[in-house]
This record gives sequence, C-alpha cells and structure tokens, in this order.
Amino acid sequence: MRIIAGSARSLPLKTAPGMESRPTTDRIKETLFNILHPEIPGCRFLDLFAGSGQIGLEAVSRGAKAAVFVENSKKAAACIEANIQFTKFTDSCTLFVQDAVLAIRRMGGMEPFDIVFMDPPYGKGLEQEVLKALSESSLLAEDSLVVAEASLSTDFLYAEELGFTITREKAYKTNKHVFFRFTK
Repeated sequence: MRIIAGSARSLPLKTAPGMESRPTTDRIKETLFNILHPEIPGCRFLDLFAGSGQIGLEAVSRGAKAAVFVENSKKAAACIEANIQFTKFTDSCTLFVQDAVLAIRRMGGMEPFDIVFMDPPYGKGLEQEVLKALSESSLLAEDSLVVAEASLSTDFLYAEELGFTITREKAYKTNKHVFFRFTK
C-alpha cells in the first residue's frame, strides 16, 4: 500500500496488523481519486473509519488543505499516526481515536468539511448512523460531498430523508463507492 500521487507519491504506508481492516486497493483508490480530483485542492477532508489513514493521506498528498482522521482501534490509530509522521503531514493532519458517531458529535465547533469519506465495517448499518449524525451536525456545508465505501448489497434509500442526494455510484467486484451531496 502506498500514496499514489501528489507530494508524497510512492511513499509506502503501514497497515494495522490483523484482519480488522480492509485496505482499499491501489486500483480502487486511484479510481476514487480520479473522480474526486477536481474537488481535492484546498479542501478539508474527513476520513471516518480511517484504518491506516491511506485515503486521507492521499487527499493531503494531492493538495487537500487539511485531513481529520477518526479511528476507534488503538492499533489502527497508532498506524495512522506513524503514517502521518512518515509522510511529514503533521501540520495538516489531526487524529481522533474514538467511535465515528461520537467523534462527529464532539467535533461540533470545527470548520465544515468539503469531503467526507467513510469506510465502516460492512453489514452493521453504520453508514446510516454516520449519515444521520453528519446531517444533524455542523460539519457539513451546503453541497459537501460524502463518499461511502460499502458492500455491493448496502442500501441507501434512506439518504434523501437525511438531506443527502446520491449523485453517483461506482461498483467494483466486491464493493462500491456511493457519492452523496448534502443539501441541508
């Protein structure tokens, strides 16, 4: 696993030991960032269920102004911290070691995020909990982009009720990215 493009291009990243995380493959990450490319420069990026931090670090490498990582596993958080130090992005990265929904509720006074990426464990309904918490928070501006990495069978029919419009869906062999715009 590595940074694909930008100022930290080709730097290898650590992953947390064990089977708790499923790092996004380079091919899927490249497709994701090809889609996000126009919105990355100067953005504020929130990486929920951050795992190794590779998605948020890729965003910073490609020009995001700041990235905030949220991860509740202490092992994974240590990995994120090591990757932030290794990439020398300490000035533009912040790490919260806690549950994603709790972190959203506690980050109330922060400047809104332009892009939120979430990759929760599959099959636990966490996507809906996070979208609900985000919609009730001050962390999204009008037109913020939220991207969920989810299993192919994950249903997002409830999203519109929470103030989100699905603008795009990109399916891969085993999972998908769903793109939402927040419309308050």
